[in-house]
Amino acid sequence: MCEKIIKDEVVEIIEHIQIAKDTYRMKVLSTLHNYMEPGQFVNIKIDGFMLRRPISIHSIDPDGFTIIYKVVGDGTKRLTEKKVKEHIQVLGPLGSGFPIHEDMEEVLLLGGGVGVPPLYEVAKQYRNLNKKVFVALGFQDADSVFCEKEFQALGCEVVIATMDGSYEIQGTVLDAVQQKNIATDFVYSCGPLRMLQAIENTYHKGYVSFEARMACGIGACMACVAKDKKEETMYHRICKEGPVFAIGKVEY
Repeated sequence: MCEKIIKDEVVEIIEHIQIAKDTYRMKVLSTLHNYMEPGQFVNIKIDGFMLRRPISIHSIDPDGFTIIYKVVGDGTKRLTEKKVKEHIQVLGPLGSGFPIHEDMEEVLLLGGGVGVPPLYEVAKQYRNLNKKVFVALGFQDADSVFCEKEFQALGCEVVIATMDGSYEIQGTVLDAVQQKNIATDFVYSCGPLRMLQAIENTYHKGYVSFEARMACGIGACMACVAKDKKEETMYHRICKEGPVFAIGKVEY
């Protein structure tokens, strides 16, 4: 297996807009796109903060990449202040990505909140292979919904679930899948831990991507680990062996 290339690069912001409640999309010019896989992430240096912020890669673009992030603290709040034509320092691409199986005829993508962005590149690559892609996205409320039109523009069949019922189906992504009678059983998923647990209780084929607090982002500090389900003494680093794991690989 070839060693993955990781670079620390100063990149230029070419778009930075708010797309939903507390949610922002940023596009940058970069050479890192040459080494990226769907499901990986980057570590962004933010002025005034010692630790970088891990942000999932939303789209691998011809001249760079796009991220979508949610404001969850002072660091990401500071990131919203960055303007077009300004620069940020980015380390990446990091972690393991989602494998793309060219023999699959259809797949189901399940995303919850900030777990939605890394699934977009998965959808894009499967649609480029002319495969059928079902997408179920879950949010707290209508103001938090994003990326619906982007997935539809790829030709995906998209359903939205909101916990308060203010947009489309009330409930979880699994409620939406059930109501729409989506029978596809090979899944790609990313979202809150409880959502991933429910998905693993329902599906047995596919992948889950974990959200975790990370310190170094490169597997050195062992701050983000998950226990292997079968090997009693084996632990996996979310930022290194993950964030993507096959369903059934790690404990919650």
